[in-house]
Amino acid sequence: MRHNAVVRHRDRDPQGRARNARPRDGLGRPLPYGSPGVERIDEELVLTPQESLELAQRLLDEGRPFHAHEVLEAAWKNSPAGERMLWKGLAQLAVGLTHVRRGNPVGAVALLHRAGEHLQPYAEHPPHGVAADHLIRAVADLCDRIERDGPPGIADQQLSPPLRTTTG
Repeated sequence: MRHNAVVRHRDRDPQGRARNARPRDGLGRPLPYGSPGVERIDEELVLTPQESLELAQRLLDEGRPFHAHEVLEAAWKNSPAGERMLWKGLAQLAVGLTHVRRGNPVGAVALLHRAGEHLQPYAEHPPHGVAADHLIRAVADLCDRIERDGPPGIADQQLSPPLRTTTG
């Protein structure tokens, strides 16, 4: 029996790494090639921690948690070892919020729980004015609401928690 293999072209960056070049919608879902999509965040983005937090907050406030995740993931990749779990937790928070907006309660709760676990070690002394303690409580409350009411029952303001303390 002969199998006809289909050879698919994979998008690659100039260094040859696989990169999906398909356009994305506002929640990061791939669209067909040639479709108009929203501008993506550069995967090689390097910002200061404060710039990363400010841009991620703006994106969350605009209802674009997938893009906030990309900013926070870039910060995670560029952070010193002692802060990596903080940035990982913030990135997972943004992905969890993306799942809420996409209507995926199981994915949302799983990522939000992980976010809280990664933020926990920073609750007492968070770097860069991150509102770690507040975010941990907000994540737990959001998980309870998702499990009780489902994603449609979540208000928009709960999907844009403040990442920094007002004094940070």
